Amino acid sequence: MDIRNVRPFPAPQARLDIDTPSLGLTRRLRRNRKADWSRRLVRETRLTTDDLIWPLFLMDSSEARTPVAWMPGVDRLNIEEAVRQSVHAASLGIPAIAPFPFVDKALRDPTGSEALNARNLMCRAVRAIKAEVPQIGIICDAALDPYTSHGHDGVMEGERILNDASVAILVQQALALADAGADVIAPSDMMDGRVGAMRGALDASGHEDVQIMAYAAKYASAFYGPFRDAIGTNATLIGDKRTYQMDPANSDEAIAEVALDLEEGADMVMIKPGLPYLDIVARVKDHFRVPTFAYQVSGEYAMIMAAAGNGWLDGERAMIESLMAFKRAGADGVLTYFAPKVAEKLKAMG
Repeated sequence: MDIRNVRPFPAPQARLDIDTPSLGLTRRLRRNRKADWSRRLVRETRLTTDDLIWPLFLMDSSEARTPVAWMPGVDRLNIEEAVRQSVHAASLGIPAIAPFPFVDKALRDPTGSEALNARNLMCRAVRAIKAEVPQIGIICDAALDPYTSHGHDGVMEGERILNDASVAILVQQALALADAGADVIAPSDMMDGRVGAMRGALDASGHEDVQIMAYAAKYASAFYGPFRDAIGTNATLIGDKRTYQMDPANSDEAIAEVALDLEEGADMVMIKPGLPYLDIVARVKDHFRVPTFAYQVSGEYAMIMAAAGNGWLDGERAMIESLMAFKRAGADGVLTYFAPKVAEKLKAMG
């Protein structure tokens, strides 16, 4: 053989250490992560459209939409547009919406009397949505802050929020919403005893089937700023809400609050805000084993959108990952402004 015609062997590939001994592992968790199909098979937590509740902001206007400045991609909707968006939500499989009103300043007073008006913005919107989309759930906030001239969730005497007087008004608000067709009353005021008072009044008025989703652990949080802009209370709020909303430092207190609301007749409980309080979501779900929800509030939404808008993170992946965190913590559902985007993505994925 003429060695001049023999092609040389290729140079051996560099290796880190050919003498590295076997680690002797019988279980390698990375095996289950090797491919998409495998990751899907072993996935522990699922996110579906059934987990989504879509908060909507309402306004009394001839304009269909006006942007919420601090929440990119979110608009205030007039009643006609809210009906159209509710139809869209139903088409995506979103089970429920949660409307919140932007009330004209001229209609706000110290006692929030407009909340009791059977023809107010919320009641008219609920009737219109139910007439067009009867199959979608409507979860109505019961609180006075959109209606009071001072921006608080109850009535005031000097600088003090009056608990029992506020509850009496909130009960009448809940009845007005139930009469309009609300499926769920969601008291977010954090007054003591309001769940029991509402349950008794609803039952006595023939609304035994109207559910109560209590904002059982609602914290005095810095993450509500964009929401207050959306409903117009950021400019009217006098003082702060720390005398009735919870101290962010407290966890055991949340268990006590949830226990009281369940004793008083709450069908479901909610923790607000969401991502900064996933430990509370997990504790409540583990302790009570009842339908437990969380609110991915305006500040959480705004942070993700701002970072995505600046190219600092992948907004779509962050959106899904954040909602998966709620499910992993034990939430049965999430109020999120991302609801339609997530539902569209899930629908496209089949």
